[in-house]
Amino acid sequence: MTNEPIHNILDFQIKGSLNRIEVAPSFRSTMADSPISHHSGGQMDAPIEPDASPEQRAQMEQAYQQMQRKLRMTKMDEGIKHKIMVLSGKGGVGKSTVATGLALSLARKGMKVGLMDIDITGPNIPKMLGIEESDLNVEEGEIHPAIGPNGVKVISMAFLLEDPDKPVIWRGPIKLGAIQQFIGDVAWGELDALIIDFPPGTSDEPLTVSQNLPGIDGVVIVTTPQEVALLDSRKSISFAKTLSVPVLGVVENMSGYTIRGTAGPGDEVTVMGPGGVPISATADDEGSWSMTLDVFKSGGGAHAAEDLGVPFLGSLPFDPGIVRGGDDGVHRIVAEPEGETAAAFDGIVENVLETLREGSGSSVRIT
Repeated sequence: MTNEPIHNILDFQIKGSLNRIEVAPSFRSTMADSPISHHSGGQMDAPIEPDASPEQRAQMEQAYQQMQRKLRMTKMDEGIKHKIMVLSGKGGVGKSTVATGLALSLARKGMKVGLMDIDITGPNIPKMLGIEESDLNVEEGEIHPAIGPNGVKVISMAFLLEDPDKPVIWRGPIKLGAIQQFIGDVAWGELDALIIDFPPGTSDEPLTVSQNLPGIDGVVIVTTPQEVALLDSRKSISFAKTLSVPVLGVVENMSGYTIRGTAGPGDEVTVMGPGGVPISATADDEGSWSMTLDVFKSGGGAHAAEDLGVPFLGSLPFDPGIVRGGDDGVHRIVAEPEGETAAAFDGIVENVLETLREGSGSSVRIT
């Protein structure tokens, strides 16, 4: 088994060891729609006419590689049981945190799980999982994903950047070429589920995946309770319905912040909640009390799901530990597998699996 470098990454002069990534200078104009170019070590070379000019040779090789990639995309449908897209119409709702949590929770159940980070210009899932320094290898012409906690396989543009502070300044066609290679050139192997995390919005990236990855089972929509986020989430639901992609359900993130304390048994404790509204709780026989503050309102996700006729998968608490875990590279599920947030993710995953068992997932039809 041989290791081959990934080379020719657009305008990035990213250099790494052969065990990680080696990137040569920028693409030729004829390769402008394929940002990650590598030759297939175990495949036949492209049939090229002996009298072809260098430009014609490059074009024929590109066409041959694209054909091989499309064949691999088709075969993915056989090796991956479920493919789930995670979308949000608005940034800052914790979509990547939810996508990562879904993958980790599924893996905790003994499933083989992959996590594809499609946010080309803002990839952060590897950092959230503490694997941003992982190496990527190319063997037999396929990119092998990094391995994260619970055995989750991960692919992300973050692995291809030597300098994490350097922006990815790519036009649409270049980003779409990278996404196609993430789909067609990655050796996922046999998976029970592939979770696909997208940038905010309903534009090029989800369209590209929908059109290139066969057998999408459905979409999970992430929102927060406030009305502005809900408006954008409704657009995501409508987007999925327009593409005839099943909506597996809505997840309401940052639903409420629970505070706890102690007092005398039976004592009543009152605090001033959001908007100056007093909230009271009564201590139990051991003097413990708790109450939930609706920092961003509550129930909006459930109402939006009901209005649009899609399942409500559940709520996730407003948990400062998720923020710390994202910065430290230890997801809350890994840090506290028996904690409240992990239990909430487990409940959401059960609802997703139940929806899939009911047969709501179906192949994508572009309309």
